[in-house]
Amino acid sequence: MDMKKIVNFVTPALSVAAIVFSVAAFNTTCAATHSPSSAPETAAVASMPAVQPVDLTSAADKALPSVVHIKYVQNSKIQTVEVQTDPFEDFFSDPFGGFFGRGQRGQGGTRKQQVQTPKRTATGSGVIISTDGYIVTNNHVVDGADELTVTLSDNKEYSARIIGADKTTDLALIKIDGKQLPAIKIANSDDVKVGEWVLAIGNPLGLNNTVTAGIISAKARTLGANGVESFIQTDAAINAGNSGGALVNANGELVGINAMLYSQTGSYSGYGFAIPTAMMNKVVDDLKQYGTVQRAMIGISGTDVKNYVDSEKDKGNEVDLGTMEGIYVAEIVENSAAEDAGIEKGDVITEVDGQKVQKFGDLSGIIAQKRPGDKVKLTYLHNKKKQTKEVMLRNEQGNTKVVKNADLDVLGADFREVTKAQKEQLEINYGLEVIKVNAGKMKEAGVPKGFIIQRVNDESMKTVEDLQQAVKDASTSKEPVLIIRGIFPTGKTGYFVVQLTD
Repeated sequence: MDMKKIVNFVTPALSVAAIVFSVAAFNTTCAATHSPSSAPETAAVASMPAVQPVDLTSAADKALPSVVHIKYVQNSKIQTVEVQTDPFEDFFSDPFGGFFGRGQRGQGGTRKQQVQTPKRTATGSGVIISTDGYIVTNNHVVDGADELTVTLSDNKEYSARIIGADKTTDLALIKIDGKQLPAIKIANSDDVKVGEWVLAIGNPLGLNNTVTAGIISAKARTLGANGVESFIQTDAAINAGNSGGALVNANGELVGINAMLYSQTGSYSGYGFAIPTAMMNKVVDDLKQYGTVQRAMIGISGTDVKNYVDSEKDKGNEVDLGTMEGIYVAEIVENSAAEDAGIEKGDVITEVDGQKVQKFGDLSGIIAQKRPGDKVKLTYLHNKKKQTKEVMLRNEQGNTKVVKNADLDVLGADFREVTKAQKEQLEINYGLEVIKVNAGKMKEAGVPKGFIIQRVNDESMKTVEDLQQAVKDASTSKEPVLIIRGIFPTGKTGYFVVQLTD
């Protein structure tokens, strides 16, 4: 698996550097090391009094057995794709095509073609968080895997299954069948301090059980890579293969899950980023209890006050918000907690439950630990005057109900892939036939037996698994609706709107 690069860069001045996920394909690279080239610098270091470095051996001994190697396999598959045709090839293969309605001669077009995808393998890391085999890793380590193999530090191997995953935070929970496994002790990441020593443990570049040391460089970083971010930044070396590994404190306790690195080359060149355990704990609990993350929302969009002020200055505008710290509210979401609280565009959020909010990462980190229905006290400036209001957080659908992944049972119907004869008769390449309609959402929407589903919410439906994924995605979205398009047995096209909620 090639490392996925994030398109947006951190700053214009550093536009050659990008954020990359630290999951490794099966190849290795070597990096040269360089010694100091300046004699004065060496002399200056020599003249300084000797300082005993912090001893991290105990932390490594405690944490190493809890960090596992994850092998990802995505099997070869047959896929139908559209390919561009050569107009002259069309002409010579069918010189009368234009006369019989099969296309304009000399214009070309597209045609369906079956291709076989290659088998893909990659590696990453994970952290055992319970003695009965629950392991936390990154979503991008396991996303799309057909097989997951977990290898412990003592070289014992286990097959793993995915319990749940969350793309928004890039976290996943997997499970192996084991007993008395070496679970790591989890610390509260809110307590870590900038400058504190940490270890990054994982399996970078095929080098299993690797430990690197550094410090906490910053907290509550946002990079634009995931939907919800409040990263711990560290200068402990993180490379391809470290994804999902452990960031631990000097006591060997987990404070973060390593996720990505900041690099000009795809390899470590300065800083890595980890998802804090305060966020991880909430995601793990939700995946275990509900199967999906119960995401709370205030209902605003905005940016750091400094970013907003700087952007206005670039336009020649002078702005005085009464503070240079906090979150500038650029937009209020309709039917949201913020709207009900009376927060307006141009306000500045400065505290949540008494915790100071200096930048967007602070706000994201606090709200990511909450669930819909939780109440928080928001302190904000309105026309530079301080106000505090209690608000009840809501989910993306604008209420406080538990959001669960729906499965095909909610539709109350049975499906099968269209046969070869149906494809030829109806001149289609794929689809799912509704072979039975019982009580359920399909019947409520009026979908009849025999209707062939081809697209749901603009996604092609080639397998029953495609439909299952579409239902799952829609059930947790802002609008839990299926827009179904397809064809009747007569050849007439049609569409239906299926509401997944009451």
